[in-house]
Parts: sequence; structure tokens; C-alpha cells
Amino acid sequence: MPTTDTHPAAADTDVLVVGAGPTGLLLAGDLAAAGLDVTLVERRPAGRSSLTRAFGVHARTLELLDSRGLADALEATGTPLTRMRLFGRLSLDLGRLPSRFDHLLITPQYEVERLLEERAAAAGVTFRHGTALRALRQDADGVTAELTGPDQTPLTLRARHLVGTDGHRSTVRTALGLPFPGTSVIRSIVLADVRLADEPAETLTVSGSGDTFVFLAPFGDGWYRVMGWDRTRQVPDDEPVGLDEVRDLARRALGTDHGMHDPRWLSRFHSDERQVPAYRVGRVFLAGDAAHVHSPAGGQGMNTGLQDAANLSWKLVAVHRGEAPDPEALLDSYQTERHPVGATVLRTSGALVRLAMARTPAARALRALAATVLGTLRPASAKALATLSGLGIAYAPAPGGGRSSGRRAPDVRLREGRLHALLRAGEFVLIAPEGASPALPSIAPTTAARVVRATWPDPARRTSVLVRPDGHVLWTDR
Repeated sequence: MPTTDTHPAAADTDVLVVGAGPTGLLLAGDLAAAGLDVTLVERRPAGRSSLTRAFGVHARTLELLDSRGLADALEATGTPLTRMRLFGRLSLDLGRLPSRFDHLLITPQYEVERLLEERAAAAGVTFRHGTALRALRQDADGVTAELTGPDQTPLTLRARHLVGTDGHRSTVRTALGLPFPGTSVIRSIVLADVRLADEPAETLTVSGSGDTFVFLAPFGDGWYRVMGWDRTRQVPDDEPVGLDEVRDLARRALGTDHGMHDPRWLSRFHSDERQVPAYRVGRVFLAGDAAHVHSPAGGQGMNTGLQDAANLSWKLVAVHRGEAPDPEALLDSYQTERHPVGATVLRTSGALVRLAMARTPAARALRALAATVLGTLRPASAKALATLSGLGIAYAPAPGGGRSSGRRAPDVRLREGRLHALLRAGEFVLIAPEGASPALPSIAPTTAARVVRATWPDPARRTSVLVRPDGHVLWTDR
């Protein structure tokens, strides 16, 4: 059954986004900035929560935020971390990253959400808070969503496409009948937001000792997030958590509890490794935690979701504008490109957490070997840095796209300014030699009138490059 056409039946909105976390906010903002009518529904009431899951924003995500004019404002909310400690004595030198953002930014998730929400609202996104999806159905022209409003009043919305960014318990995924295969990798993880009498020496504190593991990160306003795990205490998620338990974990793993006091939140959860088999079902898409969840090791969760959104948004824009040469193939490429990335994140985060939890002599020997290899062999550490930061993500070349097609485009200096700043227009950027006016390739899902044109500052550069709105190369002429 066809799922896309250039003259659809009337709809209440072009795209309905379900879930107002970072992934949904970035996606909705991109679509609205490109001129689409976007409605974003969120089960939670309006207002920002002081609670947060993620704390680290990696280099590739900062580049994507830079190409939306948000990175510098986000940098002002956090602290750059130039070395990332993984386990034991192993740490990676983030200062070697080939990016303007040669660090991991430690800032709470709600700061990312604040900037993305302000951008989405300014772009004209319609927000419906306190609204939950109950069911959906598709046909050849669009998606009908059955919703429940804040006062439990039934509501029906019609959209050309729907995107589920509604987290690991995704109602959209359930409505599609999709499985979410995987396993639980860590049980009974303790979370707490506390104040400290004695601030840690390091911005990000990660340590394990024997059967315990503790992560400590600042919110930047005097509050700290503590995440701890005790191999010998595996209890259900609904088992109450007390501050004494958190303090005991910290003392055993860190040697001190830093004078923890006045907790504002205490909880217990488990961490899964799961990935949905299909990111697209007809006119419905899944992104972020609705499509994949994994252990917090490496801090890649929010980052992967934001990168999902950046990959999908420009493709939906091209299809809605009627500019894609092959709309179905373009929308299918979201699955083709992002599903393998999600699988890689599951593998790498899973490997990190298993090495950190190593208990048997064989497992500890493997961890020591990994630390030695990554700590002494530069190519190995460079590969690890590229994987964790997201800078190493490359997609399969487009047919006829040239040898660099699919690769991340670095933030090169052009006569018109930095490439990533030029991408703030939300369009393709065509970089050409001085005096050249290359025609767009037939595979380009855009029109010449929308393309931002730029020139190499070096007259010796004779290559023409077409860069996608998400900062990956679509085409080169050699």
C-alpha cells in the first residue's frame, strides 16, 4: 500500500510528534522551521521538570546543535570534560577529537530540553500537553490518532505522518504491534538527587570497588545526581530507597559519601538493552528511546535519539515539499541508516558496562587488556573516541554519490563562514570551487532555489560537495 504522495487528503497537521523529550523537541523544531505544520503531544502537563536522565552531550550532538544555533547557549549551562573515564585506570583524551567541540559537555537533560522547546515554540510548533495517545490507524493518505486530552476528553487528530518519540514505554510502538526484543543488563540501580557538603575534585566522578559502582555528576546549581549499583543487593524496582543506602554505596565505591544530604528524589530502576526491528511502519516512525534503549555506560542515550531526529527531519521535509526524487526510498533510508547505529550503541554500551562489572578472573583480565590496548595504541583509542562521540558515524554511500558520500562533513571554513553555521538555514549546502556553478545531482532531494551555495577559500580545491542538512555528505563530483 502506498504511504506517500504529493497531493494528500486534508489533514489537521502535517506531522504529529508524540513525546516532548529531547528527540521529539528537536524533530518538531526542525519540521516547523522548514515550514511544516507540526503538532507535538505530551502526556505530562506543561512545565519543565527538575528531574533528568542524561548528563552528557557528546561532540557530534553539539555539532548538530551548533547547526541549529543552540550549541553556544548550551555550552554556557555546563562544564566541558576533556577526559572521559570508562573503568579502572582507563580514560580517553577528548581533546583529540577532530571537532570544534573537543570535549563532553556535562549538563543536565532539562537544559537541552529548555533550548529545544524554546526553538520549537518560536518555529510555530503546536504543543498539546497532558495529552496521551490511545490508538492509531493508517491508510494510504495519512495517520489517524485517537488521543485523550487533559480533561480526559477524547480527541482525534489526522496527520500525514506520525513520529513516536515517547520513550522506552512507547505507546506508539505498542499501537504498531512491534516487539521490543532484548534483556535487562543491570538491575536495582539506585538514583538520588542530593546536595553535598564536600564537592568532588572532578567534574564527573565514576568509580567501582569490589561489588559496587557509583556515578556522580553535577546539575550546576548545587544539586548532584548519584547513580549507584550493588551486586549483592538485587531487589525489585519498587523497593524503597533511603539516603543511607546511597551513602553506603558511595563510601564503598568512592571512599567517601561527600556529605550527601537533603535528597529531593530517590528511586530505583533497571537498565535494558532493547531495539525495535523496524524504525518505520508505513507513515509512522520511531526515534530515540521508543526505538532503542541500552545501559547508561558511555552516555550515548540522549545523543543517539537527537541524532535519530536530525536524520529523519530533513527527509520528512523533502517528502512534504514534494522534492524527493523517490519519496519511499528516502523515508526507508531512515531505517537503513539509523538502525545499524542503534545496534552499535547497544553493543558498545553493553561492552562497557560488562567490563565495568567484571567479577571473574577471566573477565577482569579482559578488562585489563582492553584498558592496555585503548591506553597505549593510538588507532584503537581514536576508534573508541569516534564511536563514543558520534563523530565516527558514517552512512552507506548514496548511489552515484561519490567516495565521500555518507560521511560526516567536518566544520570546514568557507568564504561564506563555517559549514555548520551555514547549515543553520536547514537546507543542503553546495560547496564548489571559485567560479564554478555545478548543477545539482539527480539524487538530490531538494531544489536549486533552496540550496545554500558556498565557495572553498583555497582556489586549488576543485571538488564540489553537496552536504545534507544533517551534516553528512550526499554527493561529491570526484
